[in-house]
Amino acid sequence: MKITPVILAAGQGTRMRSALPKVLHPVLGQTMLSYVLEATQALCEEKPVVVIGHEAGLVRQAFEETAEFIVQDPQLGTGHAVMHAEKLLKGKTDLVLVVAADMALLRAETLGKLVKMQETHDGPITMLTVVGEDPRGFGRVVRETGGRVLQVVEEAQATVEQLNIRELNTSVYCFEADWLWRALKQIMLSPKGEYYLTDLVAIAAAEDRSVMAYVLDDPHEAIGINTRVHLAEAEAWLRSQVNHQWMLSGVTIIDPATTYIERGVRIGQDSVIWPNTYLRGTTLIGEGCTLGPNTILTDTSVGDRCQVLASVVEGAVVEDHVHIGPYSHLRKGAHLAQGVYIGNFGEIKNSYLGSETHVGHFSYIGDATLGSHVNVGAGTITCNFDGEKKNATEIGSDSFIGSDTMLIAPVKLGEGARTGAGSVVTRDVAAHTLVAGVPARAIRKLEKRD
Repeated sequence: MKITPVILAAGQGTRMRSALPKVLHPVLGQTMLSYVLEATQALCEEKPVVVIGHEAGLVRQAFEETAEFIVQDPQLGTGHAVMHAEKLLKGKTDLVLVVAADMALLRAETLGKLVKMQETHDGPITMLTVVGEDPRGFGRVVRETGGRVLQVVEEAQATVEQLNIRELNTSVYCFEADWLWRALKQIMLSPKGEYYLTDLVAIAAAEDRSVMAYVLDDPHEAIGINTRVHLAEAEAWLRSQVNHQWMLSGVTIIDPATTYIERGVRIGQDSVIWPNTYLRGTTLIGEGCTLGPNTILTDTSVGDRCQVLASVVEGAVVEDHVHIGPYSHLRKGAHLAQGVYIGNFGEIKNSYLGSETHVGHFSYIGDATLGSHVNVGAGTITCNFDGEKKNATEIGSDSFIGSDTMLIAPVKLGEGARTGAGSVVTRDVAAHTLVAGVPARAIRKLEKRD
Protein backbone atom coordinates (compact mmCIF):
# COMPACT_ATOMS: atom_id res chain seq x y z
CA MET A 1 0.00 0.00 0.00
CA LYS A 2 1.11 3.53 -0.74
CA ILE A 3 1.13 5.69 2.39
CA THR A 4 1.51 9.46 2.08
CA PRO A 5 2.03 11.69 5.12
CA VAL A 6 0.18 15.00 5.26
CA ILE A 7 1.69 17.27 7.90
CA LEU A 8 -0.35 20.21 9.16
CA ALA A 9 1.91 23.23 9.64
CA ALA A 10 -0.22 26.19 8.62
CA GLY A 11 -1.35 27.54 11.99
CA GLN A 12 -0.24 30.87 13.41
CA GLY A 13 0.69 29.43 16.80
CA THR A 14 -0.54 32.57 18.51
CA ARG A 15 -0.11 31.07 21.99
CA MET A 16 3.65 30.85 21.42
CA ARG A 17 3.70 34.67 21.24
CA SER A 18 6.56 34.63 18.78
CA ALA A 19 7.57 36.21 15.46
CA LEU A 20 9.02 32.81 14.49
CA PRO A 21 6.54 30.28 13.04
CA LYS A 22 5.65 27.78 15.74
CA VAL A 23 6.83 24.74 13.77
CA LEU A 24 10.32 26.25 13.42
CA HIS A 25 10.87 26.53 17.16
CA PRO A 26 13.67 24.15 18.21
CA VAL A 27 13.28 21.22 20.57
CA LEU A 28 16.70 20.01 21.73
CA GLY A 29 18.34 21.58 18.70
CA GLN A 30 15.88 20.52 15.99
CA THR A 31 12.72 22.24 14.81
CA MET A 32 9.38 20.69 15.66
CA LEU A 33 8.63 20.11 12.00
CA SER A 34 11.95 18.31 11.43
CA TYR A 35 11.03 15.71 14.07
CA VAL A 36 7.69 14.99 12.41
CA LEU A 37 9.28 14.80 8.95
CA GLU A 38 11.91 12.41 10.29
CA ALA A 39 9.33 10.13 11.90
CA THR A 40 7.09 9.98 8.82
CA GLN A 41 9.96 9.55 6.36
CA ALA A 42 11.21 6.55 8.32
CA LEU A 43 7.81 4.97 7.75
CA CYS A 44 6.66 6.08 4.30
CA GLU A 45 8.36 5.95 0.93
CA GLU A 46 6.16 8.71 -0.46
CA LYS A 47 7.39 12.28 -0.10
CA PRO A 48 5.57 14.06 2.75
CA VAL A 49 3.10 16.82 1.91
CA VAL A 50 3.31 19.78 4.28
CA VAL A 51 0.36 22.18 4.47
CA ILE A 52 1.70 25.64 5.25
CA GLY A 53 0.12 29.05 5.76
CA HIS A 54 1.47 31.43 8.38
CA GLU A 55 4.96 32.58 7.32
CA ALA A 56 4.80 29.98 4.54
CA GLY A 57 7.98 31.23 2.90
CA LEU A 58 10.12 30.66 5.99
CA VAL A 59 8.80 27.13 6.50
CA ARG A 60 9.21 26.20 2.84
CA GLN A 61 12.75 27.56 2.77
CA ALA A 62 13.76 25.46 5.76
CA PHE A 63 12.57 22.17 4.25
CA GLU A 64 12.33 22.69 0.49
CA GLU A 65 14.51 19.62 -0.23
CA THR A 66 12.57 17.17 1.92
CA ALA A 67 8.86 17.76 1.30
CA GLU A 68 6.19 19.01 -1.06
CA PHE A 69 4.25 22.07 0.06
CA ILE A 70 0.67 23.26 -0.24
CA VAL A 71 -0.39 26.72 0.95
CA GLN A 72 -3.61 26.99 2.95
CA ASP A 73 -5.00 30.48 2.54
CA PRO A 74 -7.21 31.41 4.28
CA GLN A 75 -6.68 29.07 7.22
CA LEU A 76 -10.08 27.64 8.09
CA GLY A 77 -9.20 24.70 10.30
CA THR A 78 -7.64 21.26 10.10
CA GLY A 79 -10.30 19.77 7.82
CA HIS A 80 -9.86 22.66 5.42
CA ALA A 81 -6.09 22.08 5.50
CA VAL A 82 -6.40 18.42 4.45
CA MET A 83 -8.87 19.40 1.69
CA HIS A 84 -5.97 21.22 0.05
CA ALA A 85 -4.07 17.93 -0.31
CA GLU A 86 -6.79 16.28 -2.39
CA LYS A 87 -5.73 17.82 -5.70
CA LEU A 88 -2.18 16.62 -5.23
CA LEU A 89 -2.89 13.14 -3.84
CA LYS A 90 -6.26 11.94 -5.16
CA GLY A 91 -5.82 8.66 -7.01
CA LYS A 92 -2.11 8.51 -6.14
CA THR A 93 -2.09 6.97 -2.66
CA ASP A 94 -3.94 4.32 -0.67
CA LEU A 95 -3.60 5.70 2.84
CA VAL A 96 -3.16 9.23 4.12
CA LEU A 97 -1.31 9.67 7.41
CA VAL A 98 -2.22 13.04 8.96
CA VAL A 99 0.04 14.45 11.68
CA ALA A 100 0.16 17.90 13.28
CA ALA A 101 3.59 19.50 12.93
CA ASP A 102 3.73 20.35 16.63
CA MET A 103 3.74 16.66 17.68
CA ALA A 104 7.53 16.58 17.85
CA LEU A 105 7.82 13.62 20.24
CA LEU A 106 5.95 11.06 18.15
CA ARG A 107 8.14 8.08 17.30
CA ALA A 108 8.22 6.38 13.91
CA GLU A 109 7.45 3.09 15.70
CA THR A 110 4.20 4.54 17.05
CA LEU A 111 3.12 5.82 13.64
CA GLY A 112 4.00 2.42 12.20
CA LYS A 113 1.64 0.68 14.63
CA LEU A 114 -1.10 3.16 13.73
CA VAL A 115 -0.67 2.48 10.00
CA LYS A 116 -0.52 -1.28 10.55
CA MET A 117 -3.83 -1.14 12.43
CA GLN A 118 -5.44 0.73 9.53
CA GLU A 119 -4.01 -1.71 6.95
CA THR A 120 -5.71 -4.61 8.77
CA HIS A 121 -8.91 -2.67 9.44
CA ASP A 122 -11.92 -2.53 7.12
CA GLY A 123 -13.04 0.89 8.40
CA PRO A 124 -11.87 4.22 6.96
CA ILE A 125 -10.11 5.69 10.01
CA THR A 126 -7.58 4.69 12.62
CA MET A 127 -6.86 7.44 15.13
CA LEU A 128 -4.20 7.89 17.79
CA THR A 129 -5.48 8.59 21.29
CA VAL A 130 -3.99 8.97 24.75
CA VAL A 131 -5.41 8.51 28.23
CA GLY A 132 -4.37 11.23 30.64
CA GLU A 133 -5.47 13.49 33.46
CA ASP A 134 -4.24 16.69 31.79
CA PRO A 135 -6.38 17.27 28.68
CA ARG A 136 -4.04 19.99 27.31
CA GLY A 137 -6.90 21.30 25.17
CA PHE A 138 -7.34 18.02 23.24
CA GLY A 139 -10.76 16.89 22.07
CA ARG A 140 -12.53 14.10 23.97
CA VAL A 141 -13.05 10.66 22.41
CA VAL A 142 -16.69 9.66 22.88
CA ARG A 143 -17.43 5.92 22.83
CA GLU A 144 -20.67 3.99 23.18
CA THR A 145 -21.15 1.50 26.00
CA GLY A 146 -19.58 -1.33 24.00
CA GLY A 147 -16.48 0.71 23.31
CA ARG A 148 -17.21 1.69 19.72
CA VAL A 149 -15.84 5.15 18.85
CA LEU A 150 -18.69 7.50 18.01
CA GLN A 151 -17.19 10.98 17.76
CA VAL A 152 -14.57 13.45 18.89
CA VAL A 153 -15.84 16.53 20.70
CA GLU A 154 -13.61 19.59 20.76
CA GLU A 155 -13.00 20.94 24.25
CA ALA A 156 -14.73 24.25 23.49
CA GLN A 157 -17.94 22.45 22.48
CA ALA A 158 -17.86 19.66 25.11
CA THR A 159 -20.50 19.26 27.80
CA VAL A 160 -19.55 19.00 31.46
CA GLU A 161 -19.96 15.23 31.26
CA GLN A 162 -17.81 15.01 28.13
CA LEU A 163 -15.08 17.14 29.71
CA ASN A 164 -14.64 14.38 32.30
CA ILE A 165 -13.64 11.88 29.58
CA ARG A 166 -9.96 10.98 29.96
CA GLU A 167 -9.36 9.49 26.49
CA LEU A 168 -8.05 12.33 24.36
CA ASN A 169 -7.67 12.80 20.63
CA THR A 170 -4.08 13.57 19.57
CA SER A 171 -5.11 14.70 16.05
CA VAL A 172 -3.03 11.97 14.40
CA TYR A 173 -4.94 9.81 11.93
CA CYS A 174 -4.53 7.22 9.20
CA PHE A 175 -7.30 7.46 6.59
CA GLU A 176 -8.42 5.32 3.70
CA ALA A 177 -7.65 7.85 0.96
CA ASP A 178 -10.68 7.41 -1.32
CA TRP A 179 -13.08 7.67 1.62
CA LEU A 180 -11.23 10.69 2.99
CA TRP A 181 -11.68 12.85 -0.13
CA ARG A 182 -15.41 12.09 -0.23
CA ALA A 183 -16.00 12.57 3.50
CA LEU A 184 -14.15 15.89 3.70
CA LYS A 185 -16.93 17.45 1.63
CA GLN A 186 -19.45 16.54 4.36
CA ILE A 187 -17.75 18.52 7.13
CA MET A 188 -19.93 21.40 8.34
CA LEU A 189 -18.59 24.79 9.36
CA SER A 190 -18.07 24.96 13.14
CA PRO A 191 -19.31 27.80 15.39
CA LYS A 192 -15.72 29.15 15.22
CA GLY A 193 -15.90 29.34 11.44
CA GLU A 194 -13.57 26.39 10.87
CA TYR A 195 -13.79 22.91 9.34
CA TYR A 196 -12.69 20.38 11.96
CA LEU A 197 -10.96 17.21 10.80
CA THR A 198 -12.29 15.57 13.96
CA ASP A 199 -15.79 15.64 12.46
CA LEU A 200 -14.75 12.78 10.16
CA VAL A 201 -15.02 10.39 13.11
CA ALA A 202 -18.72 11.13 13.54
CA ILE A 203 -19.24 10.98 9.76
CA ALA A 204 -17.73 7.49 9.65
CA ALA A 205 -19.82 6.38 12.65
CA ALA A 206 -23.00 7.73 11.01
CA GLU A 207 -22.22 5.56 7.97
CA ASP A 208 -21.92 2.59 10.38
CA ARG A 209 -18.23 2.34 9.48
CA SER A 210 -15.70 1.27 12.09
CA VAL A 211 -13.27 3.77 13.64
CA MET A 212 -10.29 2.18 15.35
CA ALA A 213 -8.31 3.92 18.10
CA TYR A 214 -4.71 3.06 18.93
CA VAL A 215 -4.05 4.18 22.50
CA LEU A 216 -0.52 5.45 23.11
CA ASP A 217 1.63 3.40 25.47
CA ASP A 218 3.66 6.45 26.53
CA PRO A 219 1.59 9.62 27.01
CA HIS A 220 4.69 11.79 26.64
CA GLU A 221 4.55 11.23 22.89
CA ALA A 222 1.29 13.15 22.85
CA ILE A 223 2.80 16.40 24.12
CA GLY A 224 1.57 18.81 21.49
CA ILE A 225 3.45 22.09 21.64
CA ASN A 226 1.20 25.15 21.73
CA THR A 227 2.94 27.34 24.32
CA ARG A 228 6.45 27.97 25.60
CA VAL A 229 5.47 25.91 28.64
CA HIS A 230 4.72 22.92 26.39
CA LEU A 231 7.99 23.55 24.57
CA ALA A 232 9.94 23.27 27.81
CA GLU A 233 8.04 20.11 28.81
CA ALA A 234 8.78 18.48 25.46
CA GLU A 235 12.45 19.37 25.60
CA ALA A 236 12.84 18.14 29.18
CA TRP A 237 11.31 14.77 28.35
CA LEU A 238 13.31 14.33 25.15
CA ARG A 239 16.52 15.36 26.90
CA SER A 240 15.90 12.81 29.63
CA GLN A 241 15.43 10.07 27.03
CA VAL A 242 18.63 10.97 25.20
CA ASN A 243 20.67 11.13 28.42
CA HIS A 244 19.20 7.84 29.62
CA GLN A 245 20.31 6.07 26.44
CA TRP A 246 23.86 7.45 26.70
CA MET A 247 24.18 6.30 30.29
CA LEU A 248 23.05 2.80 29.29
CA SER A 249 25.70 2.92 26.55
CA GLY A 250 28.55 3.46 28.99
CA VAL A 251 28.74 7.25 29.37
CA THR A 252 28.82 8.76 32.87
CA ILE A 253 26.56 11.79 33.25
CA ILE A 254 27.05 13.31 36.68
CA ASP A 255 23.78 15.28 36.68
CA PRO A 256 21.41 14.40 33.81
CA ALA A 257 19.05 17.25 34.73
CA THR A 258 21.70 19.84 33.82
CA THR A 259 23.26 18.07 30.84
CA TYR A 260 22.07 18.92 27.33
CA ILE A 261 22.91 16.46 24.54
CA GLU A 262 21.32 16.90 21.12
CA ARG A 263 20.29 13.86 19.11
CA GLY A 264 22.99 14.21 16.45
CA VAL A 265 25.80 13.86 19.01
CA ARG A 266 27.88 10.67 19.39
CA ILE A 267 29.88 9.83 22.55
CA GLY A 268 32.46 7.09 23.22
CA GLN A 269 32.41 4.76 26.21
CA ASP A 270 33.83 5.80 29.57
CA SER A 271 33.55 9.49 28.85
CA VAL A 272 32.39 11.59 31.79
CA ILE A 273 30.11 14.60 31.40
CA TRP A 274 29.90 17.10 34.25
CA PRO A 275 26.96 19.47 34.92
CA ASN A 276 26.01 22.40 32.71
CA THR A 277 27.57 20.84 29.63
CA TYR A 278 25.95 21.30 26.20
CA LEU A 279 26.79 18.95 23.31
CA ARG A 280 25.24 20.31 20.12
CA GLY A 281 24.85 19.60 16.44
CA THR A 282 27.06 16.88 14.95
CA THR A 283 29.58 16.77 17.80
CA LEU A 284 31.58 13.53 18.07
CA ILE A 285 33.26 12.62 21.37
CA GLY A 286 35.83 9.84 21.68
CA GLU A 287 36.36 7.41 24.52
CA GLY A 288 37.52 8.28 28.01
CA CYS A 289 37.00 12.04 27.71
CA THR A 290 36.10 14.42 30.53
CA LEU A 291 33.82 17.29 29.52
CA GLY A 292 32.76 20.16 31.74
CA PRO A 293 31.46 21.42 33.96
CA ASN A 294 30.19 24.53 32.17
CA THR A 295 31.28 23.49 28.68
CA ILE A 296 29.68 23.97 25.24
CA LEU A 297 30.71 21.89 22.22
CA THR A 298 29.05 22.50 18.84
CA ASP A 299 29.72 20.61 15.58
CA THR A 300 33.09 19.50 16.94
CA SER A 301 35.11 16.30 16.71
CA VAL A 302 36.97 15.31 19.88
CA GLY A 303 39.38 12.36 20.04
CA ASP A 304 40.04 9.92 22.87
CA ARG A 305 41.02 10.84 26.42
CA CYS A 306 40.63 14.59 26.07
CA GLN A 307 39.67 17.09 28.76
CA VAL A 308 37.58 20.19 28.07
CA LEU A 309 36.93 22.28 31.18
CA ALA A 310 34.59 25.30 31.30
CA SER A 311 35.21 26.19 27.66
CA VAL A 312 33.42 26.82 24.36
CA VAL A 313 34.40 24.77 21.30
CA GLU A 314 32.63 25.23 17.96
CA GLY A 315 33.39 23.82 14.52
CA ALA A 316 36.75 22.44 15.66
CA VAL A 317 38.77 19.24 15.34
CA VAL A 318 40.46 18.02 18.50
CA GLU A 319 42.69 14.95 18.32
CA ASP A 320 43.60 12.55 21.16
CA HIS A 321 44.99 13.51 24.60
CA VAL A 322 44.21 17.24 24.27
CA HIS A 323 43.57 19.52 27.27
CA ILE A 324 41.47 22.68 26.86
CA GLY A 325 40.63 25.32 29.45
CA PRO A 326 39.32 26.49 31.70
CA TYR A 327 37.69 29.49 29.99
CA SER A 328 39.08 28.86 26.52
CA HIS A 329 37.35 29.35 23.19
CA LEU A 330 37.99 27.31 20.05
CA ARG A 331 36.29 28.83 17.03
CA LYS A 332 35.50 27.45 13.60
CA GLY A 333 38.49 25.96 11.83
CA ALA A 334 40.57 25.28 14.93
CA HIS A 335 42.46 21.97 14.68
CA LEU A 336 44.44 20.72 17.65
CA ALA A 337 46.74 17.78 17.02
CA GLN A 338 47.51 15.06 19.55
CA GLY A 339 48.65 16.18 22.97
CA VAL A 340 48.02 19.92 22.52
CA TYR A 341 47.49 21.93 25.70
CA ILE A 342 45.42 25.14 25.74
CA GLY A 343 45.55 27.06 29.01
CA ASN A 344 43.20 29.53 30.67
CA PHE A 345 41.47 32.07 28.42
CA GLY A 346 43.09 30.84 25.22
CA GLU A 347 41.33 31.56 21.92
CA ILE A 348 42.06 29.60 18.74
CA LYS A 349 40.46 30.46 15.40
CA ASN A 350 41.00 28.89 11.96
CA SER A 351 44.41 27.54 13.01
CA TYR A 352 46.32 24.26 13.12
CA LEU A 353 48.39 23.47 16.21
CA GLY A 354 50.83 20.60 15.85
CA SER A 355 51.30 17.78 18.33
CA GLU A 356 52.38 18.57 21.90
CA THR A 357 52.14 22.31 21.31
CA HIS A 358 51.30 24.41 24.39
CA VAL A 359 49.46 27.74 24.29
CA GLY A 360 49.72 29.75 27.49
CA HIS A 361 47.12 31.85 29.22
CA PHE A 362 45.34 34.85 27.64
CA SER A 363 46.62 34.12 24.12
CA TYR A 364 44.93 34.52 20.73
CA ILE A 365 45.96 32.34 17.78
CA GLY A 366 44.11 33.19 14.57
CA ASP A 367 44.71 32.14 10.95
CA ALA A 368 47.92 30.43 11.98
CA THR A 369 49.81 27.19 11.46
CA LEU A 370 51.98 25.99 14.33
CA GLY A 371 54.31 23.02 14.16
CA SER A 372 54.81 20.44 16.89
CA HIS A 373 56.31 21.11 20.33
CA VAL A 374 55.79 24.87 20.08
CA ASN A 375 55.52 26.78 23.37
CA VAL A 376 53.37 29.91 23.16
CA GLY A 377 53.79 32.18 26.18
CA ALA A 378 50.96 33.90 28.00
CA GLY A 379 49.51 36.97 26.33
CA THR A 380 50.73 36.11 22.81
CA ILE A 381 48.64 37.54 19.96
CA THR A 382 48.69 36.76 16.26
CA CYS A 383 47.70 40.13 14.79
CA ASN A 384 45.97 38.64 11.77
CA PHE A 385 43.66 41.45 10.60
CA ASP A 386 45.11 44.48 8.83
CA GLY A 387 41.79 46.29 8.46
CA GLU A 388 41.00 44.74 5.09
CA LYS A 389 41.88 41.07 5.15
CA LYS A 390 42.99 38.24 7.42
CA ASN A 391 46.68 37.31 7.17
CA ALA A 392 48.49 34.11 8.06
CA THR A 393 51.11 33.34 10.69
CA GLU A 394 53.42 30.32 10.47
CA ILE A 395 55.47 29.07 13.41
CA GLY A 396 57.88 26.19 12.94
CA SER A 397 58.23 23.19 15.22
CA ASP A 398 60.16 23.48 18.49
CA SER A 399 59.77 27.27 18.56
CA PHE A 400 59.44 29.23 21.82
CA ILE A 401 57.27 32.35 21.81
CA GLY A 402 57.89 34.60 24.79
CA SER A 403 55.06 36.07 26.83
CA ASP A 404 53.26 39.12 25.41
CA THR A 405 54.69 38.63 21.92
CA MET A 406 52.79 40.36 19.10
CA LEU A 407 53.12 38.53 15.75
CA ILE A 408 52.16 41.00 13.00
CA ALA A 409 50.84 38.83 10.15
CA PRO A 410 51.73 37.88 7.52
CA VAL A 411 54.83 36.51 9.20
CA LYS A 412 56.81 33.26 9.32
CA LEU A 413 58.99 31.94 12.13
CA GLY A 414 61.34 29.11 11.23
CA GLU A 415 61.89 25.90 13.14
CA GLY A 416 63.34 26.41 16.59
CA ALA A 417 62.88 30.21 16.54
CA ARG A 418 62.52 32.14 19.82
CA THR A 419 61.09 35.52 20.74
CA GLY A 420 61.82 37.55 23.84
CA ALA A 421 59.02 38.61 26.14
CA GLY A 422 57.12 41.65 24.85
CA SER A 423 58.51 41.39 21.31
CA VAL A 424 56.64 42.83 18.33
CA VAL A 425 57.54 40.62 15.37
CA THR A 426 57.01 42.40 12.05
CA ARG A 427 59.41 40.41 9.85
CA ASP A 428 60.04 36.74 9.18
CA VAL A 429 62.35 35.02 11.65
CA ALA A 430 64.92 32.53 10.43
CA ALA A 431 65.12 29.05 11.93
CA HIS A 432 66.97 28.75 15.27
CA THR A 433 67.14 32.52 15.73
CA LEU A 434 66.32 34.57 18.83
CA VAL A 435 64.57 37.90 18.22
CA ALA A 436 63.53 40.55 20.76
CA GLY A 437 62.46 44.17 20.96
CA VAL A 438 59.97 46.57 19.39
CA PRO A 439 60.18 45.96 16.54
CA ALA A 440 61.88 42.62 17.09
CA ARG A 441 65.43 42.23 15.77
CA ALA A 442 67.69 39.20 15.58
CA ILE A 443 69.83 38.84 18.71
CA ARG A 444 71.73 35.67 17.94
CA LYS A 445 71.59 32.28 16.32
CA LEU A 446 70.66 29.34 18.54
CA GLU A 447 72.07 25.88 18.63
CA LYS A 448 69.90 23.37 16.86
CA ARG A 449 68.45 20.85 19.30
CA ASP A 450 68.69 17.14 18.55
